[in-house]
Amino acid sequence: MATFPGDFRSIVTLQPQVSTSQLLAELVPPREFSQATFSTYVPHTEFPSQSQARDKAKAFAEGKGSRKLFGRSESESVGIYLDGGFGVGKTHLLASIWHTFRGKKAFGSFISYTSLIGALGFAEAIVALSRFELICIDEFELDDPGDTMMMSRLINELSAKGIKFAATSNTPPNALGEGRFAAADFQREIHGIADKFQMLRIDGEDHRHRPIEQVGKAYSASEMEIWLAGCQKAATALDEFDAVLKHLSTIHPSRYGRLLEGIEALGLVNCHVLDNQVDALRFVAFVDRAYEAQLKIRATGTPLTEVFSASYLSGGYRKKYLRAVSRLGAMTE
Repeated sequence: MATFPGDFRSIVTLQPQVSTSQLLAELVPPREFSQATFSTYVPHTEFPSQSQARDKAKAFAEGKGSRKLFGRSESESVGIYLDGGFGVGKTHLLASIWHTFRGKKAFGSFISYTSLIGALGFAEAIVALSRFELICIDEFELDDPGDTMMMSRLINELSAKGIKFAATSNTPPNALGEGRFAAADFQREIHGIADKFQMLRIDGEDHRHRPIEQVGKAYSASEMEIWLAGCQKAATALDEFDAVLKHLSTIHPSRYGRLLEGIEALGLVNCHVLDNQVDALRFVAFVDRAYEAQLKIRATGTPLTEVFSASYLSGGYRKKYLRAVSRLGAMTE
């Protein structure tokens, strides 16, 4: 790694340990949405579905509703599903549901829940999550048959206990899995999930205005040095890109967020295009946690918005990678 002045922290030296109580305590909206409300969600007039989704989400959070949907009123629905592209305010609305709902509630990304199951085991995860009355799932994605079956079973078992769900995704539930695996083999599980949710489509453009075709920026060593000089050393980490990727392989994804505690700025040195999809998907999970923590990131080598190859961006996990590119664009601006 290039030599930079200053004594900065390193995330590759950390081996965070997380207890069950800590994992559950972290199921709250990320800092960016800690104050999100329905009143601060500003729908675009040219996309009526945005205001419609806001109103229906608010009614769901308040337990209101009268129109029959799937043979029951909206207020009696097991869940609400906010479907739309990047940057249309889905997570803002999901956090608003969480803040408005009166009762015990959990908020986490899809990987937060799969990681919780991985850390505790399915039976213990069911016990742990049964304490909540509402579970919010951000970026609901099914990437393989195992996840399909696991999340279907999780929702079915918890909904039988009277627990409600709110979720966001870039794919309608009845199309989950398409382009990723043989969806027909799991159609029953996929449709079983879809039938439990009010379907709300949110149209619009990415409010972050960062198309994936944008040309990212890679910083020179001197530019990185200048940036680091303006950062608070105690809240800044500096690491080799490959060292971070290797370290992520040794840690359960449920602990990625712990690597970033107390860090506000992260410098990554010698970034490059990823040629291992396992590393790429781990980095996506790390990017999600970094985005939630509202980190500022700078990199030397390949621009971070370009570390995912064209084949990855057009493959079965494209939605994960495109979301990561959008979020990396936000953190590197």
